[in-house]
Amino acid sequence: MPLLEPVARKHLHTRRIVCEGFSRSDGLWDIEAHLTDTKTYGFPNQDRGGIIEAGEPVHDMSLRVTLDLDFNIHDVVAVTDDTPFKVCKETAAGMRLLIGLKIGSGWMRDVRARVGRTQGCTHLLELLGPLATTAFQTMHKALEERANNEASHSKPGILDTCYALASDGLVVERQWPQFYTGKDRKS
Repeated sequence: MPLLEPVARKHLHTRRIVCEGFSRSDGLWDIEAHLTDTKTYGFPNQDRGGIIEAGEPVHDMSLRVTLDLDFNIHDVVAVTDDTPFKVCKETAAGMRLLIGLKIGSGWMRDVRARVGRTQGCTHLLELLGPLATTAFQTMHKALEERANNEASHSKPGILDTCYALASDGLVVERQWPQFYTGKDRKS
C-alpha cells in the first residue's frame, strides 16, 4: 500500500542506501553498504571546484565489513568517493579500527568509542545499522543450519529481539514451541 497523497511539495534531497551480502569461498561473509546523497539543486562548495551541481553526489561512500558466522569483524574497507569537504575522505581508513568488534548487543556503543564524534564520519557510521541487519539476513540460513547441526537445547539468540519474535508470540509458538511462553502454553 503506498503512502497517502501528500500536500503540494518540492523534492530537494535523495539519500539512497543499498546493502548487499555475500558468502565468501573462505567461509567468511562480506556485507557491503553504499550511500549516496544528491540534491535537486546546485549549491556553492569551495572544496569541489566552486559548486556541487544538481544531481551530483554530495556524498558517495561505500563500506565492506567481513564477518564470521559469530558476527566477529575480520576486516573493514571504507571508500569515500565524494564528500562536501576534502578532509572527510581522511576518515575512511579509521573504520579499520572496527576490526575485532562483534556485531551484537552494545556494539554501536563500542563503535562510537572507537570511531565516533570527531574521530569518524557520521555517514559511514549510519551505514552500520543497515549493514548489521543485512548481515543477519545474509547469514540467516547458515545460522539456522548450524543451530540444527548442533541440536542445541538453549534458547535461540534471535528470540525476543523484535515484535514478531517475542517469546509469547505466534511465530515462536509455531517455530520454537519449546521456548513459547504465551498464555496457552502446553507444558
